[in-house]
Amino acid sequence: MPRKTATKPRPPERDYSHRALLDKLGVKPGQRISVLGVDGAAFLNDLAAVAPGAAHGQPQKESDLILLGAGDLKSLERVKSLEPHMKRNGAIWIVYPKGRRDIREADVMAAGKSAGFTDNRICRFSDTHTALRFVIPIARR
Repeated sequence: MPRKTATKPRPPERDYSHRALLDKLGVKPGQRISVLGVDGAAFLNDLAAVAPGAAHGQPQKESDLILLGAGDLKSLERVKSLEPHMKRNGAIWIVYPKGRRDIREADVMAAGKSAGFTDNRICRFSDTHTALRFVIPIARR
C-alpha cells in the first residue's frame, strides 16, 4: 500500500482586520480623491486628515481614487460616467449596503463590469456597508 506523504499545511489567508479603513482603501497623502455620496462623519474626518483636498459631490479630473456611494440600483448608473475623471492607474470604490435584496454584490459587480472595469478587491467599509474596488483593465491603460 502506498504511503501517504504529509501535506504541507496551507498558510493562513492575510488578515486585514487590524488595518484602518483608509489603509484598506489605499488612501495616501497627496492623492486626488473624489467622494460621491459616501457619508459618515468619522470617515470623512479621517479622510480630511490624510487627504485634505478631497472633493465632495463632483468628481475631480485625474482622481487617484473615486469613492461612490450606491444605496440603490439607480445610483450604480453613475459608474459608467466616471472613467474620464480617473487616472489610468486609479480606482473606483463602490460603497454599498450589506444584506439588502434591492442592491447586492452581484449588482455592483455587474455595474462595474458593464462600465468596462475589472473588480480586484473588496473590504468591510463599516458595520453596515461593504466596498468593492474597480480598476481600468491593464490592457486599456
